[in-house]
Amino acid sequence: MPIRFRIRWIPLCATLAVAAIGIALGQWQTHRAEEKLAIQQRIELRSKEPLLQALPPDGEAEAGEFRHVALEGEFVPQWTVYLENRPHDGAVGFHVLTPFKIAGSQRAVMVARGWAPRDAADRAKVPHPAVPAGPVRIEGTLRRDAGHVLQLGQADAPRPGAILQNLDIAALSAASGLPLSSLVVELRAAPPGGDDGLVRDWPAPSLGIDRHRAYAVQWYALAAMALVFFLVTELRRKGNDRQ
Repeated sequence: MPIRFRIRWIPLCATLAVAAIGIALGQWQTHRAEEKLAIQQRIELRSKEPLLQALPPDGEAEAGEFRHVALEGEFVPQWTVYLENRPHDGAVGFHVLTPFKIAGSQRAVMVARGWAPRDAADRAKVPHPAVPAGPVRIEGTLRRDAGHVLQLGQADAPRPGAILQNLDIAALSAASGLPLSSLVVELRAAPPGGDDGLVRDWPAPSLGIDRHRAYAVQWYALAAMALVFFLVTELRRKGNDRQ
């Protein structure tokens, strides 16, 4: 007499729930990988576009990011600030940023001039790389911000020579009285007037496309394993019932 195959609803529901979660998270990771792949393609395309001769309006900041730009103006060295916790090749140090007043305009922009090592004996000591005096022409890459690290404690108020964890452009603009653009320029080379000793090996945006794809595979594999485990255990149980 054949034995009826009775479905155990609780294990089935649990299996379907795990599979659904795995598929949903796998799809989310796949979507994130596709988004970041589009960003990578946008970076590559914009880096090949003609050199901009002026800053885009703040309302078009996103469209201008990663474009190369050439600007003429003067640095404002007294408002140089230092972003800490910016390592380079395993060494601790700062990103040195100085405002730049654009010639023929009321606007200014923060220029990430480069990286400098931190004094291991005196953490409050900051480097003072030479700043070109008078009108200069600079070339760099537009970025929407100067990068972000985990903020420990309350952010310090911007002031000349401040050591900051992150750059708040609006706060710095209010403190300095400079009408700063929401964009940041990463220098590609030292301005005319000699080498300032800063390192301009800027880190590429951390997109993590391969990491998202790997996570997606893991979530899909979890969903598949849950279904396979349920089927195998049910088939074994059915075989034992026949004996």
